[in-house]
Amino acid sequence: MKKRLLAALAVVPLIALLAGCAAESTESDKTVKIGVVGASDPYWAVYEKAAADAGITVDIVDFAEFGQPNPALSAGELDLNQFQHIVYLAEYNVASKADLVPVGATAIYPLALYSTRYGKVSEIKKGDTIAVPNDVSNLARALLVLQSAKLITLKDGGTIYSTLADIDKDKSKVTVTALEASLTATSLPDVAGAIINNDFVEKAGLKVEDALAQDDPSDPNALPYVNIFAARAEDKDNATFKKLVDIYQTTKAVQDGVLEVSGGSAELVTTPVADLETALAKVEKDTRAKK
Repeated sequence: MKKRLLAALAVVPLIALLAGCAAESTESDKTVKIGVVGASDPYWAVYEKAAADAGITVDIVDFAEFGQPNPALSAGELDLNQFQHIVYLAEYNVASKADLVPVGATAIYPLALYSTRYGKVSEIKKGDTIAVPNDVSNLARALLVLQSAKLITLKDGGTIYSTLADIDKDKSKVTVTALEASLTATSLPDVAGAIINNDFVEKAGLKVEDALAQDDPSDPNALPYVNIFAARAEDKDNATFKKLVDIYQTTKAVQDGVLEVSGGSAELVTTPVADLETALAKVEKDTRAKK
């Protein structure tokens, strides 16, 4: 009887080990759906192949607007998304009572002012209209760019929460109108200039070097604007997802593709996840206090 008991006990860890191997195999064998805005960018195909070479099947799911990938991730329609920075994620989490988390950094993209009417900021006339993205986080960031360019003055000096209501119209040179992010580029024929998200610059036939003004992605205060891979909170330690982040960060062909699509403007980063989590917690706390 004692021998039987010992034999049975010996089988338990073996079963557990086999179960663990099966679970790991199931996790890595499943297709990982990643939501992005701009799936036609060539580096995503390169990324899918690099992931496949590492034994991970990736399905890049395209979305037309920034407002779509986070709800899809929260609803379980995606496993990851990669399109947003920390500030945008914080705004979504607070507004939707969600708990999406960063699982890896990708790059910081400058936000810039473009114009097809003028070649310099100084040529912009008083009373001209400038278009900016209307999503909360990029709206504030765009206003800070316009203030740095001395086109507007913000009443409180400007923060990551600034809105159109914070513009001191009497001290500002231009009028500002907010549009859906994908429309700021197409609005250029009708306005003096527009703050255009990096995703839409090349698609609009513009070049990054044509920017009249932009923020500085290398500033330490730019951490909240680091773009990230996001996941649901329960998946924050998912080994497959961590591997996918590593593939993105270390595959030269992917990184070169990101730089090419950004016109060389992207600042590629490998910010530790702990730092991203700290930044998210702070921005979420400040966001709740602001509401």
